[in-house]
Amino acid sequence: MLGCAPNIIDENKVIQKIDSFDMTIFSKSGDKIYSIASPNSSYDIIESKYKLKKPIINILNGEETKYIISSEESTLSDNNKLLKLKGNVKLKTLKKDEDILYADNFIWNIENTKYLLEGNIKFENQNIILNSGKAILGSDNIIEFFNPVKYIIKDENNEKVYETNSENAFYNLDTESVRFDAKDKRVKSIIYF
Repeated sequence: MLGCAPNIIDENKVIQKIDSFDMTIFSKSGDKIYSIASPNSSYDIIESKYKLKKPIINILNGEETKYIISSEESTLSDNNKLLKLKGNVKLKTLKKDEDILYADNFIWNIENTKYLLEGNIKFENQNIILNSGKAILGSDNIIEFFNPVKYIIKDENNEKVYETNSENAFYNLDTESVRFDAKDKRVKSIIYF
């Protein structure tokens, strides 16, 4: 089930413009999966695709918001099952110590439970920074960062204290712990004094 309220519709056009786009997507059992809002959007009738400018997406877990995502633009296609965000993607958690994940691109097929982030990945909270070119956030709240990964621990003044480079890293949002993996079992570390 879905719903939206277009303000302007011209049935003779292939692309319909929609002001104040607001839609909630439900599962087959009636649970809310996500909601999406955009101040400026359009719908391509031939491709069955929404194109949204400056969208705000709330990924839901029941009635509660699990993540809030924003970007410059996005597309919603494949019968509202494929969501792609592009440009200054920002995913944040609603935890007390807010975790923020930045990327150039975000792709989510809602039938899968993983979110793919690509290009200039930066995860940051009050204690650490993780940088990578690609990451996957799973429903288990673990972010897998792919080679090469740079891990930086910050002090209370936001200064670098410790730096590690690794092939892969796994950050658990629930336990706030990180694990490093490398095929050749080599991890490079730098400690600042």
